[in-house]
Amino acid sequence: MSLKVNFDYIPEHCMVDFEENALRVKSIDKMIQLKTGKGNDFLGWVDYPVNYNKEEVERIIAKAESFKKNYEILVVCGIGGSYLGARAAIEALNGLLPHNKKGMEVLYLGNTLDPNYTHDILEYIKDKKFAVCVISKSGTTTETSVSFRILKEMLETKIGKEGAKDAIVAVTDKENGALRKLANDEGYETFELPRDIGGRFSVITPVGLFPIACAGININELIEGLKQAREDFSSNDIFQNQCYQYALVRNYLHNIGYKIEMFSSYEMRFRMLAEWWKQLFDESEGKDGKAVFTTAATFTTDLHSLGQFIQEGTKVLYETILHIEEPEYDVEVPFDKDDLDGLNYLAGKKLSYINKKAYEGTLEAHSETGGVPNITITLDKMNTFNLGYLFYFFMKACAMSAYLLGVNPFNQPGVEVYKKNMFHLLGKPGF
Repeated sequence: MSLKVNFDYIPEHCMVDFEENALRVKSIDKMIQLKTGKGNDFLGWVDYPVNYNKEEVERIIAKAESFKKNYEILVVCGIGGSYLGARAAIEALNGLLPHNKKGMEVLYLGNTLDPNYTHDILEYIKDKKFAVCVISKSGTTTETSVSFRILKEMLETKIGKEGAKDAIVAVTDKENGALRKLANDEGYETFELPRDIGGRFSVITPVGLFPIACAGININELIEGLKQAREDFSSNDIFQNQCYQYALVRNYLHNIGYKIEMFSSYEMRFRMLAEWWKQLFDESEGKDGKAVFTTAATFTTDLHSLGQFIQEGTKVLYETILHIEEPEYDVEVPFDKDDLDGLNYLAGKKLSYINKKAYEGTLEAHSETGGVPNITITLDKMNTFNLGYLFYFFMKACAMSAYLLGVNPFNQPGVEVYKKNMFHLLGKPGF
């Protein structure tokens, strides 16, 4: 495993003094390890890679194998952390197109109230063999519950209640909630959504593991990556712990006026990974009028829309770049005898080589010419083990970063405001 965090492209005036903050980092690390900080009842993810239920993972693998044999499509029904992590992993490892899939085709509902999108998914699956994984701790989340009600009726009409029972899996609380009661009443197979792990940290639990397994990805390899990262980032020494270094640098940049962090990558298949990352940091830190606002870009595509602002616009942002040294696949540029496009100087070269030079040129342009601070996180390759490692890296960095900011990383009180207003407007009893 090779993960490297590079701060070489941060201007000197933006560099935090690690020595000066060493004791503060050790104090926060102690809060994380001993679970004594704000929101400590949601720190179960810290040791989950070694404390996870091995028997449950075996059941997940077995059920996923059964689904792959009997159904073409899995519809994941969840919102926020209940689908983002799984989708991020599946697209990062399997790519964006159906022909790249190694297991079931995975689609997503319950993540929106958009009638057009919902209609399109329902039309697409109506004549296909599909199964459903519904994910909700409470079972009453509006977007998820509405979509699941529709999917449940659709399945029962199509294959009967007994057939639907076998085609539905629920990931929910072990004992409580509307979805737990329904699953018990209907006889659905269930997997546990741990009470001490919040949604945006739940990709490492059955919330993410079951859909990922259905997509044909080896979840034991993902868990091994999580385990290794837990071990590698266990040090409370700021000079030894790269994820704490990342947290400290981003906190310092925030304090000196850089209020936007842009997650940049050079592969299209990482777009949903960026969405997962955005939820992780924005929902964990965006409280009390504080925090960096996170956004994302995929280069070189977005250089043709955002590049001008990054290079010469208001100096409010810095970049965190995910750089993968070896792509899974490669394509060669052919020779053309007429050379009307003037590209024969690239003939015989791989797209990976061209993409890397675009990365290097952009990094220099943004940081050295544009004065934009750049942090680079480099992996040798994107595989299942490395993705698990990366997930844990960001989760632990997020906990440290939020505690450095002085907020509870594990609640989201602001999210409840829109729900209350919506329920009132919809006429929900009690609102």
